[in-house]
Amino acid sequence: MSRPLGYYTNYTQGDDSLLERVEEKYGSGFEKISKREKLVILTVLASHIGCQLEGDVRSEIFALAKEMRDQLSLSDQAGVMEAIISQVRWGQNAEPIHHS
Repeated sequence: MSRPLGYYTNYTQGDDSLLERVEEKYGSGFEKISKREKLVILTVLASHIGCQLEGDVRSEIFALAKEMRDQLSLSDQAGVMEAIISQVRWGQNAEPIHHS
């Protein structure tokens, strides 16, 4: 079982925010959203955050991502995603992502 949305965000029940509406409609752990739909949200948010950061992406990183896509199991691909999300969130190797 996943932790509730408030564990990962600044959301507090009763704050009348977007996150409260999301939790009410889709569940505190997004249980009413399919895995495919969760990945769409992840893709959109990752792209948005990436566009906010300075610098270029080396071509070798695109090649590495393609290799991972082609050679890793879906489980390992999800594990890589989880590791990267943790590193991006908590500031390893780059500037941290701050709550707004």
